[in-house]
Amino acid sequence: MSAGDNRLVTSPDVHAEEPDLASLGALLADSTRAAICLALLDGRAWTASEVARLAGVAPSTATSHLNRLVDGGLLAQERRGRHRYVRLADSGIAEMIEALAARAPRRLVPVRSLTAARRHRAVGFARVCYDHLGGSLAVAMTDAMTARGLLSWESGPALTASGTAWLARLGIPGEAAGRPHVRTCLDWTEQRPHLAGAVAAALFHHALEASWLVPGDGSRVVRLTEPGRDALRRHLGLADEVLTTG
Repeated sequence: MSAGDNRLVTSPDVHAEEPDLASLGALLADSTRAAICLALLDGRAWTASEVARLAGVAPSTATSHLNRLVDGGLLAQERRGRHRYVRLADSGIAEMIEALAARAPRRLVPVRSLTAARRHRAVGFARVCYDHLGGSLAVAMTDAMTARGLLSWESGPALTASGTAWLARLGIPGEAAGRPHVRTCLDWTEQRPHLAGAVAAALFHHALEASWLVPGDGSRVVRLTEPGRDALRRHLGLADEVLTTG
């Protein structure tokens, strides 16, 4: 290397890019911003006022947090008339938040009513994880699909030919079932993987359309109906003990 080349490399005007993990960590270091990101894992777009109520903060405080999350690339926003809507920026951000939640240390939170206790159990049992199902029910379904040879793990999660045929028998369109994107999320309540990706999204939306699952009111919780229990017993052989919140 010549002296001129060396001066170029060491010049203060020459820069290289590297990941700024500290900046990303700072976005989630605030408990209010972290709670907002967890709530938005339901995949919906929320108004700024809904986010403020959810976080238990003043609208002006929520706006400050939302601005930081949007500027940091974790949230996307859009305007509809006078209202501002925010959502997670994309499925990759949702996957990252779920994975971080699974690896985060646990802390005790007060449960001051029977309703709150039931809600905590319901979140752990079945919830929306951006565009697919999360919770102990999702983990049990993933285990059952593996045991029945519908999923292969030889080189990462993949739908087998039997799995494609199984989805077709359920009435899930071939173009949805056959998309190659099959992955897993590390479930933050179960500490084990549940199915994610296009196949999981197709299966989840089929369960909603067939009323096997119905959305909870104003939350990520989804409720397993009696027809849904019957369907999962028939199609995946799930036992009664994994088909209830306990």
